[in-house]
Amino acid sequence: MELRGILQGLTHEYHGGDKPVDYYLNIGEDRLPLNEWLGSELTISFLGEKNCIACGRKTNKTFNSGYCYPCFTKLPENDLCIVKPHECHFDLGTCRDESFGERYCMIPHFVYLAVSSDIKVGLTRKHNELRRWVDQGAIRAIPIAEVPTRRMAGELEFHLSQFLPDKTNWRKMLKGDVKEIDLLAMRDEVYGHFPEQFKAFQYREDEWVDIAYPILESLDKINSKTLDKEEQLGGRLIGVKAQYLIFDNGVFQTRKHAGYQVEIKAKPSA
Repeated sequence: MELRGILQGLTHEYHGGDKPVDYYLNIGEDRLPLNEWLGSELTISFLGEKNCIACGRKTNKTFNSGYCYPCFTKLPENDLCIVKPHECHFDLGTCRDESFGERYCMIPHFVYLAVSSDIKVGLTRKHNELRRWVDQGAIRAIPIAEVPTRRMAGELEFHLSQFLPDKTNWRKMLKGDVKEIDLLAMRDEVYGHFPEQFKAFQYREDEWVDIAYPILESLDKINSKTLDKEEQLGGRLIGVKAQYLIFDNGVFQTRKHAGYQVEIKAKPSA
């Protein structure tokens, strides 16, 4: 099997229960069902060209996972407030695209607790939580607050980050080095840190989400592989988690390589 085109990244389908997430590697208009190729040899070759995932133009360097520099500086999804939502400036009238802000920021958001390596606090749009949790490699997660806007979610997350991590240790996440954590007990403890103005937004559903990933075996050492250093990489595909392909000789982050022109070859192991 061979595919050629612009690497778009991973998409997935979550089925719940103990069934692993179904992953697909998107190349141009095609997609490779990765779960079906677990245990097989997969090779990724860089064809020497990068294209902006927004406008399609050729670029020598990509920014923020696949954008050319003009799109990086102009598009609302690349504004600083996306990574620092507590600094949202929509109300000041300086949003890069007001319609974008109305669709993605001025809508209900969850603040949540997730376990990927250790406990972390995060935020996401309501109804986008499963996608967000899988993208982070969380094995368990639960919403703890529902607020009307992204900025409010950012303010609460920023406050809670004084008491909890707000980043994922990606190496521990990929190794499956995960702490045992009682999410409901942790949620009740975190509620004690809520500022008064956010207490009315506490989310009190007691059911969390468990997420399983398609992993055949774990790596003892995480070696990151990149097409910026190797024009061809790959190996036996032993798992997929978050935005990573896990090979028997290292891991490949797909999002970082969005926009790269690649050739993918897959063949069953002997």
